[in-house]
Amino acid sequence: MENKEAYWQENLRLIFICLAIWFVVSFGLGLLLVEPLNEFRLGGYKLGFWFAQQGSIYSFLGLIFWYGAKMNKLDKKYHAEG
Repeated sequence: MENKEAYWQENLRLIFICLAIWFVVSFGLGLLLVEPLNEFRLGGYKLGFWFAQQGSIYSFLGLIFWYGAKMNKLDKKYHAEG
């Protein structure tokens, strides 16, 4: 594999983005912004409650698939698939 350091730097950038999104979703929307989100309703439930219980799970699943797709592209870019 060519240029291992560049590959690793891009991988770390993706990991940092995933961790930042995870933090915002779980801590920010799940705890800090529950009250403002509860002003709205989704399917009969307060949005803050729904997001803390279900929305965060959907976000995490989406994040897993996004990371997988980005890593596949990164592997192809640096010829690391195998």
